[in-house]
Amino acid sequence: MYQTTYHRASSIDDAAALFAKGKEAKYLAGGHTLIPVMKQRLAAPSDVIDLGKIKELNGIEVSADAVTIKAATPHHDVAISTDVKKATPALAYLASTIGDPAVRHRGTIGGSLANNDPAADYPAAVLALGATIKTNKRSIAADDFFQGLFSTALEDGEIITAVSFPIPAKAGYAKFPHPASRFALTGVFVAQTKAGDVRVAATGASQDGVMRVGAIESALKGNWSASALDGITIPPSGLISDIHGAADYRAHLIKVMAQRAVTAAG
Repeated sequence: MYQTTYHRASSIDDAAALFAKGKEAKYLAGGHTLIPVMKQRLAAPSDVIDLGKIKELNGIEVSADAVTIKAATPHHDVAISTDVKKATPALAYLASTIGDPAVRHRGTIGGSLANNDPAADYPAAVLALGATIKTNKRSIAADDFFQGLFSTALEDGEIITAVSFPIPAKAGYAKFPHPASRFALTGVFVAQTKAGDVRVAATGASQDGVMRVGAIESALKGNWSASALDGITIPPSGLISDIHGAADYRAHLIKVMAQRAVTAAG
């Protein structure tokens, strides 16, 4: 058994200082990624720094223009928030589809984004809504944040503090979940901004992680309806092909999930 030192950080500054002192420190959010990989001996951090009890990392704020979810806020809190449901119902719905109740009560938006699993749900909402990821050092636009499988623009030791989602005119999310993990075999988030622009993001499908879907964006900008996508064909190149689904199957799912998401958005 390898040795690791557990720390419960009292503040963001305290967490950053503890990280700087550790030889190979890791932050702990909900623990759904770090704890399993530690059990499998795929990670052996010298220090584990728990961010869960830092008050300034918990909570939801809704203004006239944005929904801001602080990084350690559990998925469950987003899913049941009446303020989120009123401002951006698709965001609350997305949170309600993550994992099972145990996962939703422990998992956090900050942990999900920092890990950037290619089948995670939140990256699709962040990219489609053009959200801003706020850290203890800076603000990062969604288009600059995701940089491939399990890779982000975060620097070593940087802490996500909140995510700010612009409130759209319309938005919807639909996914085909893996029956066991509830991760997205393919999920699509569609959004129409108040300025009339359309952004569409797919998760669980691309070999590079979450991605924009330009063909669907163009079709919906001219005609916001599920039928506008009837003639769209998504090429399978660059998509994941595994035991759960071939690339051409995922390509078909992108279109179908986009149509369902548009219908849900209204």
